[in-house]
Amino acid sequence: MNKDKPVSKRLKIAIVVGEVSGDTLGAALIRSFKAQGIDAEFEGIGGSQMIAEGFHSLYPMESLSVMGLVEVLKHLKSLFAIRDGLIAHWEQSPPDIYIGIDAPDFNLRVAKLIKDKQLPIRTVQYVSPSVWAWRQKRVFNIKYAIDLVLCLFPFEVDFYHKYDVPAVFVGHPLARQLPLHSEQQQAKQQLNLPLEQGYIALLPGSRSGEVARLLPVMLEAVQSILQSHSQLQFVIPAINPQRAAQIREMLATQSPQVQHQVRMIENYDKEANIGRLVMQGSDAIVLASGTATLEALLLHRPMVVVYKLHWLTYFIASLMVKIPYYSLPNIIAKNKLVSELIQSDATADNIEKELLNLLNTERGQQQTEQLLALHQMLIADQSIQDPAQAILKQFQL
Repeated sequence: MNKDKPVSKRLKIAIVVGEVSGDTLGAALIRSFKAQGIDAEFEGIGGSQMIAEGFHSLYPMESLSVMGLVEVLKHLKSLFAIRDGLIAHWEQSPPDIYIGIDAPDFNLRVAKLIKDKQLPIRTVQYVSPSVWAWRQKRVFNIKYAIDLVLCLFPFEVDFYHKYDVPAVFVGHPLARQLPLHSEQQQAKQQLNLPLEQGYIALLPGSRSGEVARLLPVMLEAVQSILQSHSQLQFVIPAINPQRAAQIREMLATQSPQVQHQVRMIENYDKEANIGRLVMQGSDAIVLASGTATLEALLLHRPMVVVYKLHWLTYFIASLMVKIPYYSLPNIIAKNKLVSELIQSDATADNIEKELLNLLNTERGQQQTEQLLALHQMLIADQSIQDPAQAILKQFQL
């Protein structure tokens, strides 16, 4: 395939995302292309934020929101059908560029099929898989299937360059978008929360499986915490109607005290930034390990990170992981700044202990200052490139 073939004046750009954080990146990327004066149509799989930018989603984003080695197995048939449906569509009407945002297990398979079939499509992976952390041999599949990797962190570029994989550091748009001093009171006003009341945010994840595994243990911790700290208030963001229904059903099984002290706030606009607003308006956060921890970092909120996987998924993953930390703040800092309660450590007792430690000692303020320093470091790097400009430059469009 000739990467430098001339393209029509109006570009066709395919983008596939699998969850809200990818939808946020996808919407920002579309806006960036428009800011470059690029005339393009955008299609693939996206969420409400991308659709609001004129994106045409061929399948619901929720259909890709599956995580875990074992958990994916029961969804393989539908995932393969979506993958094959996309390829069949693009064989008839190929885009100029295919951009997979995160969701690497799905997106890299789509990119591989594009290469196998020798379709005239340039391929981009936006958000590097954690190939530097585990399953490092995936880099050879990436080298075959991907023409350009857009990396959120500078150390990822160094890894790819060792294998001669084209990669550029684009940072995370939120690092530049979110101010170094986030306004807690403003977020409370937007959420219609009493300004004088303190809140603890509970973010069990954006996927159904994550919520099913993590919210019960979080609520168990809440029940225990309220025995000695009855004044505390908790808030849970619901990013879409499906998660709202799931959270509401789980809250209904709790004690009257927990139901009274825990408030669910549904997403109310196309931006789907309810999780960010809830974190910004809170004094501390208990959240699932994942990209939300980066937002918590950029908001400088003290946090406790938790995660649970299917036992077999965790066992397999533990044999492959090459780094000592799971959460992005700790990975970026190369140090344990925030507590990580993973698998058997993700208990109500441990959540209560770590959370009260953040609320009742100087540790919370110390963590806030450390997270602010990380934020400053991320925006100070002079090698950051705009993702749309990096793609256009790489493919000479």
